[in-house]
Amino acid sequence: MYGYLPLIVILAVVLISSIKVLNEYERGVMLTFGRFTGVKGPGVIIVIPMVQEIFRISTRVVVMDVPPQDIITRDNISVKVNAVVYFRVVNPQSAVLNVENFMYATSQLAQTTLRSVLGQQELDDLLAQRDKINQNLAAILDQHTEPWGIKVSSVEVKNVDLPQEMQRAIARQAEAERERRAKIIHAEGEFQASQKLADAAAIIGSQPAAIQLRYLQTLTEVATDKSSTILFPIPIDMISQFLNKKSQN
Repeated sequence: MYGYLPLIVILAVVLISSIKVLNEYERGVMLTFGRFTGVKGPGVIIVIPMVQEIFRISTRVVVMDVPPQDIITRDNISVKVNAVVYFRVVNPQSAVLNVENFMYATSQLAQTTLRSVLGQQELDDLLAQRDKINQNLAAILDQHTEPWGIKVSSVEVKNVDLPQEMQRAIARQAEAERERRAKIIHAEGEFQASQKLADAAAIIGSQPAAIQLRYLQTLTEVATDKSSTILFPIPIDMISQFLNKKSQN
């Protein structure tokens, strides 16, 4: 009995080591004598030591940070851009059999795609059309990673670092644009005011009594200031009627 004890212990260790537990979000790609024999999990599975091999693959969404890349835009401006990629494994078999390391391969592909796509854009488009560029990057990455069993859901350009000289140039451009708008608004206000004054002058010119009423209104406004003495001439039109009556008499 005691002679079989080491064998029993070895069998127990082998049995315990052959039991694998895969979580709900994990899948196991099984290889038997080096040949693919199926995708297992989740739950408890048996892996025969030295006969079978299992590769754990997570099917959760992976958030991959793309390191900053030095990019020269189409209008010859050097910028540094980084991004983030959201993807998940939808086919564990392809992720194990078709590529050596799908995480590293996806990272390198994201870096090269980021440089090539953004290098075809001008700086203004890179800053203004961020959503369109993100969609283009996601479509290209998803197309190239599909044979690896990977689904790229989205790509987001996080930050665009501009040189200090370019930042100052953009600030001067924005300031000049604001000054241009201010001058245009001021000119439009002067034009509208001139139109209103022309209309008022036409109305006053057609009604001789209107200029007298306007003159009296101006006198009323000036009379409110009692800190100074104001001398003003009396228009001849105001006394012409009295002179005419006197000449008639």
